[in-house]
Amino acid sequence: METKHELNNEVITSSVPKTKKIKKQLFIVEDDDKCEVKNITDICENIELIYINFKKCVSGYHLINSSPINETIWEEINATIFSSLGIEIYSKSDGSHSSGMDINCLLGRISNKSAKYSNNKKSIDISSYRLTTVCSEKKCGTPTEIIEEINKRKNFDYYSFIVRDETNNENISYDWLLIPSNYLILDPSSYTWEPTIGKRGKNKDSQVGWNTNEINGCKMSITFSMSSQLWIHIEMTEEIKKFIVASAVVENKPKYNYIDLLDKLNNI
Repeated sequence: METKHELNNEVITSSVPKTKKIKKQLFIVEDDDKCEVKNITDICENIELIYINFKKCVSGYHLINSSPINETIWEEINATIFSSLGIEIYSKSDGSHSSGMDINCLLGRISNKSAKYSNNKKSIDISSYRLTTVCSEKKCGTPTEIIEEINKRKNFDYYSFIVRDETNNENISYDWLLIPSNYLILDPSSYTWEPTIGKRGKNKDSQVGWNTNEINGCKMSITFSMSSQLWIHIEMTEEIKKFIVASAVVENKPKYNYIDLLDKLNNI
């Protein structure tokens, strides 16, 4: 089955944030069934509200927390944002560590991931499935088995990434990316898989994992000693930046603790 991805970007000038242009993205997945994947702006036409409520949610979190938003917290925040935009939530995994879909909503099925920018916001690394069932030190597996296992677990329509930059000690900047799960660089069958061979110590000249070629600077890798976890390296090219739904810079200076918050709500 051949999958074709088309990205149509309509630039809409918005007053929020005043210094930015907001991109309206249309994701269309064409296959044998001519299946169309909904876009968030098809459901919520108020693009400014997407930006506003994303910033409200991450700012609200940092009113009482100094630690950055991780994957489990992002699921809850992402669901809150969807609800605030009129996107009905059907179910959530509620922090479950099982692989696959985290949120099922009107937009589609969502897998939530968090990451930290590296190399001056030029790249990110996303951790994904543990693949010990198909590849390990005891049984290295094959590219075909690995690809089939990854795609078998992909029971969702979108990856929803929250990516942070903490280079400023006082602030944290966040970007929210919403990418179709079968987009080229996220599809393991797009790559050529090759064994990773150890270069030193007891693993010298033995296979220690798998790695792929690069597509627009992006690649995948598996290291057996790390529970055969799949890692996806993504270069933040202009094409990838088109998937940024909203951005926010928030103060990382909590104003309340849990006691303060409850007292304030109870007018104590």
